[in-house]
Amino acid sequence: MRLTPILTALFAAVTPALPAAAQDCMGQNLFERMPPERLAELHAAAEGVPYRHGLFWQAEKGEQRVTLLGTYHFADPRHDLTMEHFGPEIDEAALLMVEAGPEEEAKLAEAMASDPSLLVDPEEPTLPERFSDVEWKSLSAALEARGLPAVIASRLRPWYVAVMLGVSPCMMRVIEEKGDPGGLDHLLVERAEAAEVPVRALEPWDTVFTLFAGMTSKEEEDMIRAAMPAAEYADDYAVTLADAYFSGDSWLIWEFGRFDAYDNSGLTRAEVDEQMRLAQEKLMDRRNESWIEPIEQAAAEAAGQGKGLVIGFGALHLPGEHGVLRLLENRGWNISPITVEGMGDGG
Repeated sequence: MRLTPILTALFAAVTPALPAAAQDCMGQNLFERMPPERLAELHAAAEGVPYRHGLFWQAEKGEQRVTLLGTYHFADPRHDLTMEHFGPEIDEAALLMVEAGPEEEAKLAEAMASDPSLLVDPEEPTLPERFSDVEWKSLSAALEARGLPAVIASRLRPWYVAVMLGVSPCMMRVIEEKGDPGGLDHLLVERAEAAEVPVRALEPWDTVFTLFAGMTSKEEEDMIRAAMPAAEYADDYAVTLADAYFSGDSWLIWEFGRFDAYDNSGLTRAEVDEQMRLAQEKLMDRRNESWIEPIEQAAAEAAGQGKGLVIGFGALHLPGEHGVLRLLENRGWNISPITVEGMGDGG
């Protein structure tokens, strides 16, 4: 069982989001028309981030061998190269690990269908009450374009609103029509199932509902404000981020979002930086740290069978001081890039 279209967009977006792009949606790469001095700023901000370049990596420790694949959660014909290269390795693996497998997706879909309060807050002030008239007009229009009428959107939980703003209206329509985003994560799972290789989730099915717990009202509201700029030109933003992913420079995606919010969100730089810090901590760092023990346990099990382990998760979980690669390195794993011809920078 797969998630329904909106649930798929939700789940992909909070893993964390690489907003949707597909051959069905037309847009321009914003890097190509960005002033050279601003592009230089982005590269300077990303400079020095550990494991910034590259999508595919090998981790080895004694007899244990793990292949780590940074994924993009929506359909793109460029995934074919990845599957051609790594499909045979999945066939021979002891186990495939992903953020959420079919069982977790089914449980999430069932929970959201049976309990509307997971997404709709019947008690807190409505969004029109929390934002100015001008802000709400812009926000409600953006949500309407994503299939969420204002009367419903007004009661949505802020984290879900921020998530939906990261998905282009065009891609929402594509998912509605096709029913499955066809992202690399699903392609990995389909290959494993066809080869009768077990699939295991890196985290519980309800993780999404705990990520944003404890945020203050202002933090929730600023989270939406920081997400609004990209919503105004979502198809262009989506194409830009997809191209950055396939070039192998995933952290540039992160800094692009920061500088876009600097320019267009109405928040101060300090407020944007705080939002980025919170997002990195909640969406990436904490989750990365929680994945290491399950990864090491699975790697030991695989080595006991004389086999390797393959893991796929959102590409933004790879780089950084708290990224999965650095965390494994700190625990004695040897990390090396894997080059796939025609795909990004191998390291």
